[in-house]
Amino acid sequence: MLKSYFKKLNPAMIAVIWALAWPTMLEQAMQTAVQYIDTAMVGALGTAATAAVGSTSTVNWLISSSISAMSIGFLAFIAKARGAGDDEKARRAVGQSVLAVLVMGAFFTVLTLSLSKMVPVWMQVDENIQKTAAQYFFIVYMPMLPRTASIIFGTVLRASGDTKTPMKIGVIMNLTNVVLNFLLIYETRMLKIFGIEFTVFGAGLGVIGAAVASAFAFTIGGILITIVLWKHPFLSPKGQKIAPDGEILLPCLKVAFPNMLQRFGTSLGFVAFASMINSLGEVSTAAHTIANTVESAFYIPAFGMQTAAATLNGNAYGAKDKQRMHDLANMFIPIELTLMIISGGSLFAFAPALMNVFSDSAEVIALGSTVLRMVAVSEPFYGFFIIIEGLMQGVGRTKEPFVFNIIGMWGIRIFGTFIFTQLLNFDLRAAWGCMIAHNMFLFLMFLRCFIKKKWNPLEE
Repeated sequence: MLKSYFKKLNPAMIAVIWALAWPTMLEQAMQTAVQYIDTAMVGALGTAATAAVGSTSTVNWLISSSISAMSIGFLAFIAKARGAGDDEKARRAVGQSVLAVLVMGAFFTVLTLSLSKMVPVWMQVDENIQKTAAQYFFIVYMPMLPRTASIIFGTVLRASGDTKTPMKIGVIMNLTNVVLNFLLIYETRMLKIFGIEFTVFGAGLGVIGAAVASAFAFTIGGILITIVLWKHPFLSPKGQKIAPDGEILLPCLKVAFPNMLQRFGTSLGFVAFASMINSLGEVSTAAHTIANTVESAFYIPAFGMQTAAATLNGNAYGAKDKQRMHDLANMFIPIELTLMIISGGSLFAFAPALMNVFSDSAEVIALGSTVLRMVAVSEPFYGFFIIIEGLMQGVGRTKEPFVFNIIGMWGIRIFGTFIFTQLLNFDLRAAWGCMIAHNMFLFLMFLRCFIKKKWNPLEE
């Protein structure tokens, strides 16, 4: 079957796909690289520091994914409008995205800052690091408005086919984060470069320094992407009303709401998942945090291609081009499977070496390497369902993914992890086994959607 797909590859269409996908991949690669650097820098402070930063990282996913879900509504609407040649409707949608940024940014600012002290308690963080974890959380979430702008406005630009601008801003933001990490985490010290000694300023703020660096970088990214969008030749929200526009907002919300519930529900599941892992002890928390960071790099091809799939399928749907939608699916699937087979193989081969970069604890390295090799085997299956989900997002089909993800998260991952770790006293490996079972369930469900052409309403 896969061989027949490869025979249908269209070089011209591959070029279009790659032009949209590679900037997103590079942007995500930079983000992941910064996560790696953050983890390594904080890890140098000890296992407790790593656990303090990582213990609330799942909540970060909860917040960010809720905002990203809203952006999917705008992506589907704008991609369809652009495919149909209705630029005016696309511009009106951009105006509504500004409203979404203001409302969601304000809401999450109040929510996160007011709950910052309680989050580490709810996450069952060790009492010795609860105060540090709370301080880190508070600082990182102070710039929620620019963070929201960065996510939603970035998606708006990608929906119009501009993936390079969010990538460039992401590079600036991530480099800012790295430089500030270097200056704020460590104390003033001597460095020798090419035999010459330099005194390098350091604020010596430790975990708090990492938080300040991230907060400042988020602020810079949000401001820059807002300026770019405001000056955009055909997407600028200048002149568009910021008040709710039902003709635009309701279709966006219709697509976004199931996706928001999906991401919120699955993210809440991640919180519950991480909480159970945190209860296993400092070593498990550190191994899980580092392994998650390492693993995220190997998902980059999947998510980069998903963005391209959603945009191009939405354009084709707007143009009512049934054949192009069919051709796109035949392009994306073999390409994605190839990329994820390579990605999974690399993760399996280099798992111990990658863990060693972030920790000098033999226990953490051994445990993290084991779970990484477990999940590496499931990478191709993950890549398949991510592509099908992207194709469905592009045409506004978000209800089925919502149902699949909620069942998989709570019925398989959380329930299974509770049974194995909390009742039967198994370790981190059992928890990640449940995570893999969750992914395999999603593969089977999205395979069914693919066969039934849920990604192409024109063929149903």
